Amino acid sequence: MNSEPTPVQDSPFRSEPGDRDLAPQHVLPMVVRLEKAAPPARTDALETAARAVLVMLSDERSLGDGEWAQVMRDWQDARIRKVVRRARGAEWRRAESLPGITVTGKSAEVRVFPPVPLDGWPKDLAKLQVSGTELDDPEPPAGPDLSGPVLWMSPDVEMSAGKAMAQAGHGAQLAWWELSDEERAAWRDAGFPLAVRTADPARWRELTRAGLPLVRDAGFTEIAPGSCTVVADHPALR
Repeated sequence: MNSEPTPVQDSPFRSEPGDRDLAPQHVLPMVVRLEKAAPPARTDALETAARAVLVMLSDERSLGDGEWAQVMRDWQDARIRKVVRRARGAEWRRAESLPGITVTGKSAEVRVFPPVPLDGWPKDLAKLQVSGTELDDPEPPAGPDLSGPVLWMSPDVEMSAGKAMAQAGHGAQLAWWELSDEERAAWRDAGFPLAVRTADPARWRELTRAGLPLVRDAGFTEIAPGSCTVVADHPALR
């Protein structure tokens, strides 16, 4: 939810029932490549997932009269749901054969697909595992570049890697919505640079009071409804 300037009742992430619950519900499918021999680092997977959401939002097929534009509008008119599943080997190759976009990070590969109805997943995606996606960072991530966009994760909410990837995507999307067309174009043209880091408790308290885009999860999976999970700290929004 965005504390300023979007009213609570208009937030696609809030926990209370509202008009968005009455609209047909869609979900944005995301698949992370998780090979046994070479799993991605957790932070890189979160950052790659966030960039994948931005790439999908800005793709010409998602805009205007593009082939994905109507379903993107339908998805954004209801609750903004994202589900991250994992695939390896032949599963990943089948996922890559479906319409979508693959975004590659330092060690992570994430494929994002046009939104689908909650009960209308393509069979090659529906059978992929969603729960228990766990990833680690081999080394603690370096401090972020504070002159660029940072998606700050809550220090108080424990999440699986898959859930955290979806939350990072939510944060990136809220930042995108708040930017002007010129600011969006500049971010896109730069390749959507961003960092995802967990805030320390003192910084988190400051961030949640700063009027920046704030994700409050609807509580469909893993965490309690209304949990504050991500603050999107983009330079243009400070």
